[in-house]
Amino acid sequence: MQSQVISKTPGSSTTPTRRTGAFALMDSLHRHGVTHIFGYPGGAILPIYDELYHWETAGKIQHILVRHEQGASHAADGYARATGKVGVCFATSGPGATNLVTGIATAHMDSIPLICVTGQVARPAIGSDAFQETDIYGITLPVVKHSYVVRDPADMARIVAEAFHIASTGRPGPVLIDIPKDVGLEECDYVPVEANTLKLVGYRPTLKGNPRQINQALNLIRQARRPLLYVGGGTIAAGAHDELRQLAEIFQIPVTTTLMGKGAFDESHPLSLKMLGMHGTAYANFAVSECDLLIAVGARFDDRVTGKLDQFASHAQVIHIDIDPAEVGKNRSPQVPIVGDVRRVLQDMLRRYQEMNISAEPNQTQEWLARINRWREDYPLHVPEYPDSLSPQEVIVEVGRQAPKAYYTTDVGQHQMWAAQFLNNGPRQWISSGGLGTMGYGMPAAMGVQVALPDQQVICIAGDASIQMNIQELGTLAQYGINVKTVIINNGWQGMVRQWQQAFFGQRYSSSNMEVGMPDFVQLAQAYEVKGMIVTSRDELQDAIAQMLAYDGPVLLDVHVTKDENCYPMVAPGKSNAQMIGLPEKALLKNATELIYCSNCGAKNVASNNFCPECGTKL
Repeated sequence: MQSQVISKTPGSSTTPTRRTGAFALMDSLHRHGVTHIFGYPGGAILPIYDELYHWETAGKIQHILVRHEQGASHAADGYARATGKVGVCFATSGPGATNLVTGIATAHMDSIPLICVTGQVARPAIGSDAFQETDIYGITLPVVKHSYVVRDPADMARIVAEAFHIASTGRPGPVLIDIPKDVGLEECDYVPVEANTLKLVGYRPTLKGNPRQINQALNLIRQARRPLLYVGGGTIAAGAHDELRQLAEIFQIPVTTTLMGKGAFDESHPLSLKMLGMHGTAYANFAVSECDLLIAVGARFDDRVTGKLDQFASHAQVIHIDIDPAEVGKNRSPQVPIVGDVRRVLQDMLRRYQEMNISAEPNQTQEWLARINRWREDYPLHVPEYPDSLSPQEVIVEVGRQAPKAYYTTDVGQHQMWAAQFLNNGPRQWISSGGLGTMGYGMPAAMGVQVALPDQQVICIAGDASIQMNIQELGTLAQYGINVKTVIINNGWQGMVRQWQQAFFGQRYSSSNMEVGMPDFVQLAQAYEVKGMIVTSRDELQDAIAQMLAYDGPVLLDVHVTKDENCYPMVAPGKSNAQMIGLPEKALLKNATELIYCSNCGAKNVASNNFCPECGTKL
């Protein structure tokens, strides 16, 4: 890839000085604003760690020693999601590098900017099957935005500058820099390259939307009677929260978000329908099934959102706004495709609306919003209370009540979906593995968030199965006093696996029960010198959460909940979003005088129902 310096920071020198490749790397990272690196040393990367020693001693960069390289990549990922900056992680060659792969894939699927630096065997040994040699460049090609192998230390500054530019512009993503051991040791004529001074030939992401398509989109919005904003993680990456709110309020358009888009729109706002998709709210899924205009903003029509694709928003025209042209039309062909930075496109759309000197029709969506509000009343999210056990939903609701402004990370499974349903999050305050669904993500990601934002409250919602994937990071929390609070929703199962086995595999619970061999989490935490707590009854819950939040230091709170709770609503595989199972029964049904029967399952329904709560069939 060719690049050229387009400007030079005032006062910076272009006079070469003799420096090692390791120095060139650390100095370049520092010039790009890196203050924290998450990593684990090893033989091939020791020259870089030796140089890092001096930068840490000088107080310029802090290295966080994780207990497993996967923890480093997830921590850098959490750091990036919470701040919008590029996260950085280090690992050595061979198994160290391959341990990063899951974290790199997680970041790639969710479009998170990372720089992943790996050590490599010395250049003469590459290709000889040397000790701890692995072709990490080739292994990661499908899950990175770009990759480098540094062959000459004189190229280091340019490569680092290119990597930061690529990772953070256009559609963000991870970039790998593989550095042979002798490149780190070898001296070169080092010339620094400052941040934001490179122009990459052939790399020019489209930022500004086409004006004609923006006009077409505005015309469709003005004509629509049942519009819906469908908002994904691209809106958060672009920082387009305020523009999204303005557009929704001007035209009174309801807003639903993906799992990745949570926080892009205030979930307490009257126009918010919260999350849609497989475990989304019933009213969001009904709305997307009945809308006449779908405005997709920084979203990619993921299968967990769309359900049966050919029935997703099947009555709607589509406007699709995304910075990645490969996503526009990939799964659903839009009537109006707009390629560009989401924030700039929405800004131009709002500016054009003002220039047109027209006002939105005040009652344009009034009937549509009233219909949605009836769905909201008829099919609310349900928080069960059992006489002899806690429900998982109760726990998450209480955590959210006591810590409404916290940054939340999650692992993957039922607890993740309940957290998405019941927590209301601000921008960048919801941090969860969406595309890859990586168990073990939550606690190391929370580590990264807390390191980036030491004065903020950071809470990880985990499951008893997923927490064990990277539980060794309790050691990192203890070493650095990282003030993460981890709440384990403990039902003794791989909860989502059990739910699917119950619903779709004849209740054959193959290898999903975790009770045999489960550790005593309190004692395990204490072994790492982390405060451990346990809750087994409703009476203990409120005070335990308050104590956890008040404690100055990391805490692991093990909350035992009912074992067989399922996460509803749920769109079964191959079904449309309107065909949800597990919808709450309407209280009106008991006293209704006019009943109709579902043609699909025969269930009784009150006459005002639009969809059967038993099987989701339209009545």
